[in-house]
Amino acid sequence: MVRKCLLPLCGVILLLSVGLSGVLAQEARLTDIRGFTDNQQVMVYAKVTNCFTPKMEQAIYAGIPTTFTFFLNLYQVRSWWPDRRLAFVEVRHTLKYDRVRKLFFVSVGDGGEPVGFQDLGAAKLAMAELNGVALFPVSRLDRDRTYYLKLKAKLEEVRLPMRLEYILFFASLWDFETDWYRYRFPMTP
Repeated sequence: MVRKCLLPLCGVILLLSVGLSGVLAQEARLTDIRGFTDNQQVMVYAKVTNCFTPKMEQAIYAGIPTTFTFFLNLYQVRSWWPDRRLAFVEVRHTLKYDRVRKLFFVSVGDGGEPVGFQDLGAAKLAMAELNGVALFPVSRLDRDRTYYLKLKAKLEEVRLPMRLEYILFFASLWDFETDWYRYRFPMTP
């Protein structure tokens, strides 16, 4: 009797583990993280992958704005004390579709002029990339110290008009938040 139950149970566990590994492989994550120092600022570059689902794309085409928030931290490593946070910056990217003009607009930051795209793929790329965000003045860094970046990306919760919340119940299912990623960056002489 135990053997008859054990075989189907092992099969179910195997199927669940294969299914979960496929789901976990599609989680949003930060890639291509880079931190550089130019003559004046610490500059940060990164990209979010696996962040757009088919339901998100449907909502974007319906005109619902989508906002990614990037959380950027700069830390100084200290031996006998907790590491010191030197800078914290939030960067927001918002994607909006204009159904009349059939254009996708991506705005970076709070007061930036939105950039228009005719193709959703190009708009998604602009939405998911951080390209040279100034984080901290280089003049305030000590060349003899070690520094690292700590980054995270999050899809902001979508606020729908009251009646649409009942119709578009799936909107709460397309939120994500990546893990914190740590990147040690070299100081240039």
